Amino acid sequence: MRFEIMRLDDIDGTALESTVVDADSVNRIVQQAAAIGQRLYIRPADTSAS
Repeated sequence: MRFEIMRLDDIDGTALESTVVDADSVNRIVQQAAAIGQRLYIRPADTSAS
């Protein structure tokens, strides 16, 4: 399964950048964001588009 991870602005919560990663990478990215206090929005990636 793949997930879209958006890094959010600390002030107003708008998405600054987005990336699609596999499930194994989500844990690593979440740990890195938690270490520096970065806000993330994570959702399943749209896999219907080919």
